[in-house]
Amino acid sequence: MTNLPFGDTLNVRKYPAGSSQKQAAYPNGAVLQMTGRCTGGINLLDIAKQPVWKQEQKIRYRWCEVWHDPAHSGNFVTGWVYGKYITPH
Repeated sequence: MTNLPFGDTLNVRKYPAGSSQKQAAYPNGAVLQMTGRCTGGINLLDIAKQPVWKQEQKIRYRWCEVWHDPAHSGNFVTGWVYGKYITPH
């Protein structure tokens, strides 16, 4: 995760909406596993071969799904992060 203001955290939400329940918060630079699914019918695998700037442009205003372990207990769940804060690797 990138592009967060200094000292801020990235909220992972239960559903793809800023008003949805927050599941967890991660610091700038955290690596989360993407499921590949984003709102608007975008699949990250479909755009993976495009230049990074183009990938970022396509997901900037979308919500994308992640696998994460909010309680650090080994129980992974899906959640949603705003695309503006995702940097493809």
